[in-house]
Order: sequence, then structure tokens, then C-alpha cells
Amino acid sequence: MLISPDIKSTMAIPRKIQALIDRLNEELDRTEQQAIEGLNLVRPALFLFPDNAILMQFFATINNVIFAVEIYRRRIQVTGDTLSAMNVDFSEIQEAGEELATILGLVLEAKIRVERIISSLENLS
Repeated sequence: MLISPDIKSTMAIPRKIQALIDRLNEELDRTEQQAIEGLNLVRPALFLFPDNAILMQFFATINNVIFAVEIYRRRIQVTGDTLSAMNVDFSEIQEAGEELATILGLVLEAKIRVERIISSLENLS
């Protein structure tokens, strides 16, 4: 039986990797929500004090976090697609797991940064 090259065979993503992807997506959603909350807090203050360097830094940091969230979502999608391909060997799975774990660490750091900014902005009022 010949298999058409147009038909793609896929492999299931290992459970531990899928659990990591699910956790990452949850953390990305939470981080994005917090970043939007932070933007909603910093914008009015920045409007009142447009030359305030700290407020500008908060605004820039939050925007960078939102940008990073989108980049990480794409990287996770590509990693998932790669792992779903047929003939993925153990080293590729291990490498993907390490990359996802690194992304999780970066996301958690970004989330903490946003939480600190929100706390600082809430203390201003």
C-alpha cells in the first residue's frame, strides 16, 4: 500500500509535554490578562504625567510582556506541531521539553514583573 505524500501522519504528543503546553497556555493567558490590567492602570497616570520616566518604563515593560506572550504562543504552537510529526526521536522530544520549560520560566518572570508594576501603580492611588 502506498501512502500519498499529501497525507500527513501524526504522532500523539507525550502526556508530560502536553501537560507542560497546557500549563504554559494557562500562564500566558493569566499574564496577558494582568498585562492588560496594568496597561489600564498606567495609561491614565501617564496621561497626567507624560514626562514621568518611571511610568514610561512601566508602560514599555508591560507592552514588551504582551509582545513576548504572542511570541511564546507561536513558539509553543511550532513546538507542538513539530512533536506531532511522525518519526520524532527521543532527543527531539527532550529538546522540546527543555525549550518549553525555559519558556515557562520566562513567562513566570514576566508575570512577576507585571504583578510588581500593578502593585506599584495601585500604591500610587
